[in-house]
Amino acid sequence: MSLSVARRGRWLGWALVVASLLLVPLGTGVGSVGLENLWPALWGDGSDPASRAARDMAWQIVWDIRLPRTLGAWCAGALLGLAGAVAQGLFRNPLADPYLLGSASGASLGVAAALALMGGGAGMVGSAKGAAVTLVFSGHWLVRLGLTGAAFAGAVLAVLLTLALARGVQHTLRLLLAGVIVGVVLGAFTSLILLLSPDSLQAMQAFLLGSTGFVGWTSCLLMAGVWVLCLVAAWALSRVLDGLALGESTAHSLGLPLAPLRAALVAVLALATGTAVAQTGLIAFVGLAAPHLVRAVAKVPHGRLMGLASLMGAVLLAAADLLARGLIAPQELPVGVLTAVLGGGYLLWLMHRRTGPGGLL
Repeated sequence: MSLSVARRGRWLGWALVVASLLLVPLGTGVGSVGLENLWPALWGDGSDPASRAARDMAWQIVWDIRLPRTLGAWCAGALLGLAGAVAQGLFRNPLADPYLLGSASGASLGVAAALALMGGGAGMVGSAKGAAVTLVFSGHWLVRLGLTGAAFAGAVLAVLLTLALARGVQHTLRLLLAGVIVGVVLGAFTSLILLLSPDSLQAMQAFLLGSTGFVGWTSCLLMAGVWVLCLVAAWALSRVLDGLALGESTAHSLGLPLAPLRAALVAVLALATGTAVAQTGLIAFVGLAAPHLVRAVAKVPHGRLMGLASLMGAVLLAAADLLARGLIAPQELPVGVLTAVLGGGYLLWLMHRRTGPGGLL
């Protein structure tokens, strides 16, 4: 790696760290209540009951809602960016994304099944809007834990099914095809459950479109812990991805035990993706675009790419969350829709640039 490339990688890393530090305080001021209204209440003297109540409410909005949501978006983006870099290196395909092993479809199936069961049980109380919608938006920690657990369990089971169908991790192409098949089949089962349980459709929409609105401090701590674990493991396995980038025969000649190391990479990919999806739903293009953006600045080896792609994904999702809250405030857009539009537009521009005169494709 040349000195200029290494310098660009370092500058990119510092720029992403600075952007992250700027996005966190910005995230506390964007929402249905603007910073111009929050700021006087936050630092009110509390001399009378009304000002004390306003101050307590303002601190609750900042500390219990906006700050964990912003940090949760950052952590989820970091997990997806890391998973995208692992997936593209593992499959040796720049179009690979974290959902290729069927984890997204498995998580969707788990949430759909949980919502259908909850809707059936709570329907006896006569909820006017549908029991599933009431349960999801009630914010009860036990319900949120159930939906999160169902999403994570579905994602893990989908990956295990993909591995079983591919008969291990020895053949990358077979693993890729198995992931596509599992995703299609589980997606069909999800549609069938939603067809049989129409009360779950509105609640399921929040998961399918992606949302950081339900992220609390517990989710932030969980995602941060998993991110650190996966980042360390991916960095330790980066030499395998560097070898695979040169071809299977080259990797074998380096004396790398590819089968167990591939299995470890699949475990990192599944854990990072499953954790992010379980907490925020299906957020498109972050894991796919983050490694591309890093490579556009500096073509670094996988050891550095893991950290840079992770930071890039974190900044992308945190910025998208701010835009989703601020564009049509006091209402907000689903962050997954915004990332799909922006990420899809970027990839279309990249494809157009590379297929034009003098392009690469």
